[in-house]
Amino acid sequence: MKFHSVELHVTVLILLMVLGGCAPFVQYRTEYDLCVNPTPELSRECENHALLEFPAADGARYLLNFIEFDDQGQLWDRKQMWSVIDKLSAEAASKDLLITVFVHGWKHNAEHTDKNIQTFRNVLAGLSENELLISKKTGRPARQVAGIYLGWRGESITMPVVEDLTFWDRKNTAQKVSRGGVTEVLSRLELLKRVKENISQGNSNTRLVIVGHSFGGAIVHASLVQILENRFVRTMGPVGVQSDVEGFGNLVVLINPAFEALQFASLSDMSTERGTYFKSQLPVMAILTSEADKALGNSFPIGRHLSTFFEKDRDIRRTNAVTQQEEIIDEGEANVTAVGLFQPYETHRLYPSHNLPKGVAGQSSSSESVSSALAAKSAWEDDKPGSKIPIAGLTLERSNISAPRNPYLVMRVDKNLITNHTHIDDGRIIEFIKQLILISTTSP
Repeated sequence: MKFHSVELHVTVLILLMVLGGCAPFVQYRTEYDLCVNPTPELSRECENHALLEFPAADGARYLLNFIEFDDQGQLWDRKQMWSVIDKLSAEAASKDLLITVFVHGWKHNAEHTDKNIQTFRNVLAGLSENELLISKKTGRPARQVAGIYLGWRGESITMPVVEDLTFWDRKNTAQKVSRGGVTEVLSRLELLKRVKENISQGNSNTRLVIVGHSFGGAIVHASLVQILENRFVRTMGPVGVQSDVEGFGNLVVLINPAFEALQFASLSDMSTERGTYFKSQLPVMAILTSEADKALGNSFPIGRHLSTFFEKDRDIRRTNAVTQQEEIIDEGEANVTAVGLFQPYETHRLYPSHNLPKGVAGQSSSSESVSSALAAKSAWEDDKPGSKIPIAGLTLERSNISAPRNPYLVMRVDKNLITNHTHIDDGRIIEFIKQLILISTTSP
């Protein structure tokens, strides 16, 4: 009897600890008027605002907007979404925009202290500086940089150690979010871009980029995958004529995305069986996964093996248009392995350039950043199997069996660049993503 009493007290204590460590189920951004913040750091008076404006170097400014979703994937408040869309539409009436969306992952949310927000701000500030420099070099007006942070409850428990046990709970939530309002939000942003193009009769320089990390990458992929499959088949040229592959917006970037490779199978198969792409073909989707990601390399397959125990699978045969050889894809292995770690789908390796002194990569000035991106864009046009493209002080090496300019890049990233699942703020990776955005969004 005494034993059961002790056991009960321990159980109650554990439950109280867990409940006490639950992350709040709230909407963080409840004020929809624009908060102009002149200070370098996010001040407390703006912490509840969904629309913010910050200064960048040389007189530039950038916008940071928030749209939030609940645990069921529904918009917390449709007024919040419309306040962001209306603000961007008003900005687009008089200027071109460079719209960058970020969807955070595991252990993050839209609270003002979240580290992902500061990293996103750094990217937006850098893009603003680059826009000013490109404007000075080309004479084209600098685009207004506008960031949209899509927030959801990626952190359900705040207690150290215990929070690491929420991986699969948050994966399930991410799946719900991907089936909720995210597709609507992204589609409305793309519509804004298309309306701008229509009004300017094809002379618009407004561009849209979507970035997702971890389960945020899974949310982005699941929200857009059927659209992307349709556009790969349709292409951008006349009906019945093979042309450039159209993506969603101008570029989708997924960093350490937490979804199984089998969900990417159709896009991998289609892009692999097409052996040639035109020089005008730009990247459509870039998947970056660290070779040191233990959450995806160890925990992910264990959970997938358990959840797919009663499923049946088979070997899939496909033809690689580059090698003209038949490839066999183990469907069962693809169903338990994270997309970026599934070797048959890998198209690139990303690693530090060995000819640079230590510490140089990631230290680029705006001028160097723009010059590097333009040089990389030229190298992309001359891409071929096995090519090595210098970009941001790094080397992007294409596989020998991947077609030139295949717009779906699946990159295995050196462990020194992304050291684990959550640490994505290395200056070299941020600079690489910035330059990849420039490659995909800067007109010739």
